[in-house]
Amino acid sequence: MKTYQRIALAGNPNTGKTTLFNALTGLRQRVGNYPGITVERKSGFLKSAGTTHEIIDLPGLYSLNPTSKDEEIAWQTLTGTYPFEPEPDAVIVVADATNLMRNLYLVTQITDLGLPTMVVLTMMDAAREQDRLINPQALQDTLGVPVVALNARNDAEVDQLKDAITAGNFATPGPLQWKPSVKLQKAINHLRTGLIDSNDAIPERAADLESLRLLAQDAALDALTGDARAVVVEARQMLEKEGLNGSAAEVLDRYNYIDEILQTVCAGPVDPRKSITETIDRVVTHRIAGPALFMGILLLVFQAIFSWAGPFMDLIDLGFITASNWLADTLPDGLLNSLVVDGVMAGLGGVMIFLPQILILFFFIAILEGTGYMARAAFVMDGFMMKIGMHGKSVLPLMSGFACAVPGIMATRGIENYKERLITMMVLPFMACSARLPVYALLISAFVPGDTAFLFFTWQGLTFFGLYLFGIVMAAVAATIFKKFLPGAGHTPFLMELPTYKIPAFSNILYQMGERGWIFIKEAGKIIIVVSMGLWVLASFPAGEPGMSSAEQLENSYAGQIGKVIEPAIEPLGFDWKIGIGLITSFAAREVLVATMSTIYSVQSDDEDITSLREMMLSDVNPETGEPVFTLLTAISLLIFFALAMQCMSTLAIVKRETNSWKWPAIMFGYMTALAYFMSFVVYQGGKLLGF
Repeated sequence: MKTYQRIALAGNPNTGKTTLFNALTGLRQRVGNYPGITVERKSGFLKSAGTTHEIIDLPGLYSLNPTSKDEEIAWQTLTGTYPFEPEPDAVIVVADATNLMRNLYLVTQITDLGLPTMVVLTMMDAAREQDRLINPQALQDTLGVPVVALNARNDAEVDQLKDAITAGNFATPGPLQWKPSVKLQKAINHLRTGLIDSNDAIPERAADLESLRLLAQDAALDALTGDARAVVVEARQMLEKEGLNGSAAEVLDRYNYIDEILQTVCAGPVDPRKSITETIDRVVTHRIAGPALFMGILLLVFQAIFSWAGPFMDLIDLGFITASNWLADTLPDGLLNSLVVDGVMAGLGGVMIFLPQILILFFFIAILEGTGYMARAAFVMDGFMMKIGMHGKSVLPLMSGFACAVPGIMATRGIENYKERLITMMVLPFMACSARLPVYALLISAFVPGDTAFLFFTWQGLTFFGLYLFGIVMAAVAATIFKKFLPGAGHTPFLMELPTYKIPAFSNILYQMGERGWIFIKEAGKIIIVVSMGLWVLASFPAGEPGMSSAEQLENSYAGQIGKVIEPAIEPLGFDWKIGIGLITSFAAREVLVATMSTIYSVQSDDEDITSLREMMLSDVNPETGEPVFTLLTAISLLIFFALAMQCMSTLAIVKRETNSWKWPAIMFGYMTALAYFMSFVVYQGGKLLGF
């Protein structure tokens, strides 16, 4: 029995590959990037019968003729040509039994590679519901590799797959299982003789597929020069004389072979029956009802974020207040007590209270992705996106931006047109990411009444939805301007497969919530602790004169002095120096504003008992005017500023990596910050003129 240590997991998007990966590896996963690039690399470990296997979850791809960076990495990994990734020992190909014709295209390409291979058929239960009977044994005999049929949510069937992996139940197929036409084979032979066979970087097992890739892809041809390019051009001309092109020739011949397979292994309709999906899509993808439904879903999500999170937020708030009071009573009076209570605990508690809202947001994102609705949102919005200079494929990165702008910007790699991709990147930070959520929630809960507006929607929920909608509108306006002034080609056609609707696995939803929640705690926690401790030092020194109140000591501290310097610039926006300090620190990460305000108000407070940040903000009074520091108008101005300003170093860094230039991050920072200042100025000064 041979043990395969490194196993690649490949498959089309929407085949249940991620569900299977989670079922095989559980929580033994690690996520990073492929060295030198920003493509995510996800791997996990399967431990069975005393053996550990690394499972590498390759990016989803439709074929081994890559059209994006993700697919290029998958191709190079499988062929052993990626310099930073060792060749896998074996490969598991996941295929959707309800759409076997399309899935077998990739399956047959991977079996052509000559790697030890196993095919896993998922969604067999759904195929049976569609009256499609698939014979896995017949498919195994035809392909020459083991075929395992399972439901990835069935633990017993997954355990059988684990046993098959541990037992090394893979097989190495022979040369091309399908037979290219005489004309195509002649072009392949020409390439192998003149180019491929003499290239040591290309393994023998991948030679035929590399030949097909060179015949089909203009990008592959463009990467060649000199004699190598001439050989490929000659091979293409051979096909053109026969009235063929490389891409079409392979597709036709391969699908002829797939038709033969389906006649042998399938009973029932070859194409999946999607009557339920098609019925739902008549509404979901309707040109009027579709966008209205999309807006309605967003409204429900944001109302739920406020309605559901309240009790959990109160518990976390109570926990931090209780812990802070206990630490204040337990630790000896002095600097250490103040550092821990007023610095670290105040900063962490001020932000961690919003963890329930972030988890609820990711709960809904996981459901929308798992059901297949996200693809419909992209389809519905394509016409609107085209008008403002973006693409239907921009919708998915933009929706990802509701979680975090960084993966959203990375996801723009799937947009082939560079102008459309650049526009998407430049406006994506307007999407209200989860880092803005603590700021929004703090200000809305403090200054917007929680009364019911209509039905079950509250004013707080509607305000929250309005801020997200405001970001979307500003992104559309900015995209329209960029479309007019940026050079480049126009709109590219939008082609996207709409998957059948599915009920997402609850375990996957919980895993995504846990993963994103832990990332928030870990990443935000590190920044908050460092910033809170540094800010405590600035707010506590130099020590004030005896008899000074805490508020007076704070004003005379280093933090107070810095804040007073910048206060004249932000006073027209309705902000005082304390908010100014928060604006500066929030450029490290947006949610740090809440931690900053928590630390400042904790240092300023003379009360012995710890109170919530919201209560301290509501009771804060300007000592010179006697007026409240925070009013509804001030809160609205600050919300507008945060909705528009570029306050995320990570976003600027990823834009630099994706564009390979500091030009675009600089433009992004400049125009978004200037726009935020201008809009806040207009709102605050306009509100004052109207008597607010």
